[in-house]
Amino acid sequence: MEENWKVPRHVAIILDGNGRWAKAKGMPRNYGHVQGAKTVENICEEAYRMGIQYLTVYAFSTENWNRPKDEVDALMKLLRNYMKNCLQTAQKNRMCVRILGEKSRLDEDIRKRIEELEEATRDNDGLHFQIAINYGGRDEITRALRKAVEKAASGEWKPEDITEQAIEGLLDTAGIPDPDLLIRTCNEQRISNFLLWQLAYTEFYFTPVAWPDFSKEELQRAVEAYNHRDRRYGGLREE
Repeated sequence: MEENWKVPRHVAIILDGNGRWAKAKGMPRNYGHVQGAKTVENICEEAYRMGIQYLTVYAFSTENWNRPKDEVDALMKLLRNYMKNCLQTAQKNRMCVRILGEKSRLDEDIRKRIEELEEATRDNDGLHFQIAINYGGRDEITRALRKAVEKAASGEWKPEDITEQAIEGLLDTAGIPDPDLLIRTCNEQRISNFLLWQLAYTEFYFTPVAWPDFSKEELQRAVEAYNHRDRRYGGLREE
């Protein structure tokens, strides 16, 4: 990368194409998910080396429960293993891990591992790594509004207290800056209910590369494309 490039502070990625990648190789879809998990580890390391401070990945959406049961079961098994490996990686790299999404539908042992992972890495000062699991943008906003209504009903909030900043504080991403760059792999060009509130001023980058084949070179290409954008906020150019 060029030395004068501006590295995005926060990169979000929709991990797409695991199943299609595996099918093209004559392998079951679950093989693609396993390889995709390895790619996540590699990209976390590369992102931190590049100076990216926040990385958020879309791992499992609220709609993914509609997939075949055997695939969902395999994904949950992979998630269990990943939580264990992620704790080891986070301890080694001082990575701060946070899980986004509605956790109540997840099995109790997975919820416990999430709690342990978040608690163990809370004070780490390396890459801030967010994993969206059982996450949907509309669901996140609905849950935030429900909390706002409860605060208003209890008298804690007045109508004028419900500002954009107040709503942001009720989202799963409270305290995390909005993404500067969204990457989606495997040539899909939609956001699929991901970070609907947070992507208001985000730059989008779409690549035909399937997630298991996404490399540090692909990440660098995305950052290069980001640097060629004329960033504006409400008509004002970013300095």
